[in-house]
Order: sequence, then structure tokens, then C-alpha cells
Amino acid sequence: MKKLEKTSSVKYKPIIGADYPDPEVIRVDDTYYMLSTTMHFLPGAVILRSYDLINWEIASYVFDTFEGTEEARLDHERSNYGSGMWAGSMRMHKGRFYLSFAAKQSCKTYFYVADSMEGPWEKTCIDSYLHDGSLFFDDDDRVYLVYGNSEIWIRELLPDLTGIKEDGFARKILTETDDVILGHEGSHFYKINGKYYLFTIHWPRMGRRTQMCFCSDSLEGEFTGGTVLNDDMGFMNCGVAQGGIVEANDGSWYSIMLQDHGAVGRVPVLVPVRWENDFPVFGENGRIPATVTTQNNRPYYKYEPLYTSDDFSYEPDSEGKWRLKRQWQWNHEPNPALWSIAHGGGLCITTGKLCTNVTQAVNTLTQRLMLPRTSVEVTVDARDLNEGDFAGLCALQGCYGMIAVTRELRRYYLVMIERNREDKDMSMGACDYMPGTIKQKLSLTEPVVRLRLEASFSEKSDKAVFSYREPRDGGSWHKFGGEHALYFGLDHFVGCRCGLAVYSTKETGGCAVFRDFHYEILIG
Repeated sequence: MKKLEKTSSVKYKPIIGADYPDPEVIRVDDTYYMLSTTMHFLPGAVILRSYDLINWEIASYVFDTFEGTEEARLDHERSNYGSGMWAGSMRMHKGRFYLSFAAKQSCKTYFYVADSMEGPWEKTCIDSYLHDGSLFFDDDDRVYLVYGNSEIWIRELLPDLTGIKEDGFARKILTETDDVILGHEGSHFYKINGKYYLFTIHWPRMGRRTQMCFCSDSLEGEFTGGTVLNDDMGFMNCGVAQGGIVEANDGSWYSIMLQDHGAVGRVPVLVPVRWENDFPVFGENGRIPATVTTQNNRPYYKYEPLYTSDDFSYEPDSEGKWRLKRQWQWNHEPNPALWSIAHGGGLCITTGKLCTNVTQAVNTLTQRLMLPRTSVEVTVDARDLNEGDFAGLCALQGCYGMIAVTRELRRYYLVMIERNREDKDMSMGACDYMPGTIKQKLSLTEPVVRLRLEASFSEKSDKAVFSYREPRDGGSWHKFGGEHALYFGLDHFVGCRCGLAVYSTKETGGCAVFRDFHYEILIG
């Protein structure tokens, strides 16, 4: 019998090679939970689960829809790109789970409470935007939020989280004084052995993103400290920062923080932490060690991958609804009346609005792309498209690339459409209603075609290549449209994803069916 390893190790690399930014980690008994930002994607506020801090799987989402606004639904030339659910906080207090986050577009701060990580979650909100907040329950059960950018504040909340306590404790505990690209933000706040600890990120103008820590003996006292980590792991001066700390079962401590990795997004990195004179020391000699080893609480456990292939063969639940695999997220709030599972398997998407590009398409279904290279394939049955419709596979970002079938004068064509950085003013937002450029066009013999997207991210190579295969090709793939440059921009503020999308430019009501989706991570 093979001996079960009671430890897990990760070498000098991210623990997850995909866009899971703003990590917040807690431990409950032998289980770690990580909350990550999901922006405009739905279901939202993803919670991952691990038993060793290295291997992770999706445990749940906090909400299926968010606010139901025009922006969330991509209605009336509005969008939620770069907005929605931002950096969240997660705590367990007296047997209940608490989450909070702020949404910039709505200018509100949201709180969710549940008895289980699987929910259901009870929601309350405050009509104030409290940036990058960290929930904190003190020993006397009073609850606070620590938040801000450049100026970090602590304010006492009402016990039911419905507002700020008018006569409650409030003070500014940190003020930015340096010349910076990014001042103190990304707060994580704890009380450990009677002392209070504030972790923030900091980005000096002549440096890189760093992790900071400040400590005080009381909430009223002075918070003192400084930089605890300034390391890029040898990766292009992209500093590892923004995250809290967590204690393992064996008494060791760790931090999970993010690192920019170009177009793939902001990825989580694991860093060991030790204590000297009641102050945390990150890594070894100011650097993240080449190998990090953790206790494996369940060495027999088999994790579900964070990505998935899918034949779209689903049975409706007791309410008549289809529940897709957890790895899928809709680009914005889906319209359930316009998607379904086809008889015999397949995702059927029908158009319900006119668009000029794929970033406006409703019911675009997505998955994160992953380091170092990702290949995805899908068969598109486009026989029921209307004139001017497009259905296909996209590398979804503000400057997207897409391989799609379109219908024109009763004939079907394959096109590769792209929008490049020079094509748009990035300050205007991603959904700026400028159509992409058709880079290549080909007449098809029939409206059923298999499409492939291969995305490369190693050392920020950040490119996508599209291919196609018709039934008559006998298995031969044909590259189509050349290389498309990928990027990470603040317009979407997320890593590039693959997307299954259909949109109309002339008449609504056309539809396409996607079958046999295949996802593969490529090495090298």
C-alpha cells in the first residue's frame, strides 16, 4: 500500500495558476477557506476549500445574482465591467460565517451571514463605500470594519451589521505619507495574543508592490511597523502582496497573497510566516523560500479541479432549473429565459438584444484560463443563427479575440474578430460599443464546426491562437486569424477567460448550441 504523505509542498510558484485575486483565508478545524474577488462574474464571491493550503477546490458561491441592476444585466448600454464584488473579508464568529465586501459602482458595502459555507446567506448592506474592508470581532463581541485607501479607518458597526454605530468607536489608524503609485489598502485586521495587527499593501512610486504590517497594544494606541515582504519571486518586479495570515493546525503560520502575472490575472502565492518579538516575519531573509511545506490535514482527499470539461448533459433540479458545474461563471447576470440544455446534451444560447461586440453579449459562459498554457475546444452548431449573428469561442477581455460562425446572405462563414489595445481608449471602459475588426473570414461548407483557443501566459507571453476543424477535415486543425495579444487592464480588472458566446447585430432570436467542451492545461 502506498504511504500517505502527511505534508504537502509547493515549489517556487503560485499555488493556483489562475485569476483568484484578493485572497482572504481562514481555518475552521482542519479546513481552510479562501474568499476571492469575482467582480462582475456570477455566481459571485467564490469560496475555495483546502486541507493543506496548497491544493484548492471550489466549495461554494455566496450569491447567484447581485443587485439586479441594469449594469449587472448588461441592459441599456450599461455594464458592470471592473465593478461588482471587490476585495472581501471573511470571518467565523461564534459558529457563524461572516463575509463583507464593497461594490464601487453601487457605492455600498455588503455583509453576508450564514451557518455554513454552503449557505444560505443572509444579506445586509450599508449605503457607504468602505474600500477593501476587513471585518473584525473583538473579544467583547463588538464588531468593526477596518477599511480605506491611503487613510485606513476603523469604525464600529451595529451588531446586526445594518449600519455604522453612530456613537461607536471610530478613528484613523494609518495615513499615507510616501510618494506612491498605490497607498495603503487591502486591509486585513486581527487580534493575536492580545495585540492588534493591521496588514496592508503599499506601492512606492520608485518600487514595487510590498506587504506591510502594523501593530498596537490597543485600538486606541499607535500602530507601528513597516514592510514585512518585498519580493517578486524573480518574476518581472511584480511584488507579492495583499493578504492576511492564518494559523495551521500544527501552530505554524502562513500568508496567501496575490501576484500580478499579466493577462492570466492576479494569482495566489503561499508564504510561510513566523513570529519574532510578537511581530510577524514573512519568508526567509525577506524572501519567499524556494519550497513551502505544510501539514496535510487530509492526505487521502481528492480535490475537484478548478477547471472542467463539459458535455452539457444535465437534468433539471426539483425546481426545473439547470445547475451548471461550479467551475462555470456567467460574464454578467444571466437571463434564464434565453439559455437551456439541449435534448441529448449541449448548451443552447438564444439572443435577446442587439450588440456591436461580444463584451455586450448576455449569457456568455466563462471559465478562467490558467498558467502556463490552456487549450479549450468546443463544437458550435450554428444552423439556427439569424442574419448578422455571431456564435463562437472567445478570449474574453476588453481587447478580446473571438473565433465565431456568422450568417450572411443565407451563407455561413467563419470569422476571427479582435479588438486591440490601440483600437480603444482604455479609460472609457471595456463595454464602449466599438465593434471589433474581422481579421480573417472563410466560407463554411456547413454550420457545424469545432473551434479551439490556445492561450499562452509563460513569462507574460500573453497570446491567444485560434483554430478550427470542420467535420470533413478528418481531425486536421487549421490555425485561423494569427496571434492575438492578450493583456491585463483595469477596464475589466480580471484575468483573461474563455467564453462561449452568441450575439446578434441585426435581429434577436437567433440561437446556437455548444457541445463537447474540452479544457486542458498544457505544460511548457
